[in-house]
Amino acid sequence: MTYDSIIIGSGLGGLTVAAKLSKEGEKVLVLEQHSVVGGCATTFQRKKFTMEVGLHEMDGFGEDSFKKKIFDELEVFNEVEFVRLPEFYRTVWKDMDFVFPDNEEEAKAKLKDEFPEESAAIDKYFRFINGLGKEIDNLPRTKSQKRIKEPLFPLFYPKLVRSTLNTAGQFADKLFHDERLKMILLSNSSYYHDDPYTLSLFYFAAGQNSYYSNGSYFIKGGSQKLSDYLMNYIRRQGGEVLLRKEVTSIITEKGRSVGVTYREEKKKGATDLQIFAHQIIANASIPQVANRLLATDDALPLQRQIEKMEAGPSILTVYLGFKKPPKEIGNKNYSTFFIDKSVNSIKDILNNAHAGFEDRSFVFVDYGMIDSGLAPEGKATGVICTIDYAADWKNLDQDTYRKKKEEVAEVLISRLEKLLPGIEKIIEYKEIGTSLTIGHYTFNTEGTPYGYAQTLGQTARKRLPVKSVIPGLYFASAWSSPGGGFSGAILSVYTCALKVLHDVQKET
Repeated sequence: MTYDSIIIGSGLGGLTVAAKLSKEGEKVLVLEQHSVVGGCATTFQRKKFTMEVGLHEMDGFGEDSFKKKIFDELEVFNEVEFVRLPEFYRTVWKDMDFVFPDNEEEAKAKLKDEFPEESAAIDKYFRFINGLGKEIDNLPRTKSQKRIKEPLFPLFYPKLVRSTLNTAGQFADKLFHDERLKMILLSNSSYYHDDPYTLSLFYFAAGQNSYYSNGSYFIKGGSQKLSDYLMNYIRRQGGEVLLRKEVTSIITEKGRSVGVTYREEKKKGATDLQIFAHQIIANASIPQVANRLLATDDALPLQRQIEKMEAGPSILTVYLGFKKPPKEIGNKNYSTFFIDKSVNSIKDILNNAHAGFEDRSFVFVDYGMIDSGLAPEGKATGVICTIDYAADWKNLDQDTYRKKKEEVAEVLISRLEKLLPGIEKIIEYKEIGTSLTIGHYTFNTEGTPYGYAQTLGQTARKRLPVKSVIPGLYFASAWSSPGGGFSGAILSVYTCALKVLHDVQKET
């Protein structure tokens, strides 16, 4: 059987591109090596707890936002419920404790009250962030499907241009003098990258603008609800989604991608099957495609493109199930960034990300602060998260790896106990996932959910476009333009779907 499109992987990107293509009448097949769809947009069950794998918060749905338009088109809001968060986040650093409101005007007023000498700079900061957001929303589109093109960067988009020439750290230093204010505004920079001084201002400002303008949300029941909805949507449109089917290679003919081989079962000696399509869409890490799925000669053009590109950092997560909600022992916030006392300025953030876990800054997310749908009545779930690197865990034997994980979990829980006394006593279940865990379940290179690092040298226009240099091969993931995160991946894959439809129309 020949399909119009075969999608390798069922992360949020693979599901979104398949949903759009199937809606447009394309015959699609999604092949997923795991037993569930979603990639990092998944949950898992432990006792009576639903553990959220990746989503802490999602930027909101402004009327003009691309994500709302995509979700409207795919009828997501009919079946998936989004819960608005009570605030953006809380920052605890040395003697400072600041809660960032989930409302731009309130946030500006509170920041000015706390830092009156920085009032003019605070206004300038928000004007820039908002201006960039408006320019992005008004990027050129075609009449057909309002297809988002590659950004144009002449004088028509001055803030966009400026944002491609600065890092988030440089921008903060130019505007502000008070390190406390810089730390507040960059507290969640770890959701983008590990170093403010290489983090592209474009990525940081675009993401922050969406939070500031449209609020923060959580998917009730966990991100698996969105992934499962998209899987069912694909099937209702006549598409196929097959689980436990690991793609082992991309088939090419005369340099063009024409199909895949995949393993029917994850067993030694299992036979690889072949299946063909007019185009192959990789919702997989681009290094995996270049170095594992394509034959050596076919992969050379792609390998040359990516040989100097840098993967982003990863995340370590301690999953916690609580006997009762932490708010009953005094926790007051949904998301709290605890910046270690060894950090003296935002210049120390990168070094701290490589420090031992007894000093590494972390975020505590308490899903019990909202109606998350993740725990039984009277209980709650939460996570401790920090930056992680696959290199810190490689070459360990199984016993050493397991022991180190347990030790790291205890260190982080003990540190949380000092900040929220009594939290240890209400923990009913705990489990830890490292960068290697992410790599195992998603096949992401270096276990990074970010794709290529969102650095100044790898901004949207410098990342790989959704159409590959290999004819017939497209990319739809955090690894391709514009970049990582839930929203970045959704925009990337929707752009990919429109590009595929455009190319199909040209061929016919």
